Amino acid sequence: MTEELRIAIYAALLGLVQLCLAAWSPLGVAGYLRWNVGPRDTAFDVGPIPGRLRRVFVNFMETYVFFAVIVIALSLVNRSDALSVWGARLYLIARIVYIPCYAFAMSYVRSAVWAVSFFGILATACCLLF
Repeated sequence: MTEELRIAIYAALLGLVQLCLAAWSPLGVAGYLRWNVGPRDTAFDVGPIPGRLRRVFVNFMETYVFFAVIVIALSLVNRSDALSVWGARLYLIARIVYIPCYAFAMSYVRSAVWAVSFFGILATACCLLF
């Protein structure tokens, strides 16, 4: 197994953690449990931090699919090198850092950390393309 695939698995586990954070963080909000077990026909205001944790998970899902496809392709064509490993590590570390940055509304820092994770995807993709 390549290092990039191992990192993709760690990132998938991070996604599961984020899913749990998004699902469990609003449990203390009055009326949420009743809404959650119902048909969910209307939106429910879970509050700032649980709402941010939900959005950070959605954001993760928007980037992870690209990262995973690139890493799998790298493995299939045996193009792993130092840059692809570095890019994969950068992606994972930035995605970990992104969670508290988003949850605690660190606006400019959050955007910079997102850019770092995106750069990690690009660095990994460069090894596939060039």
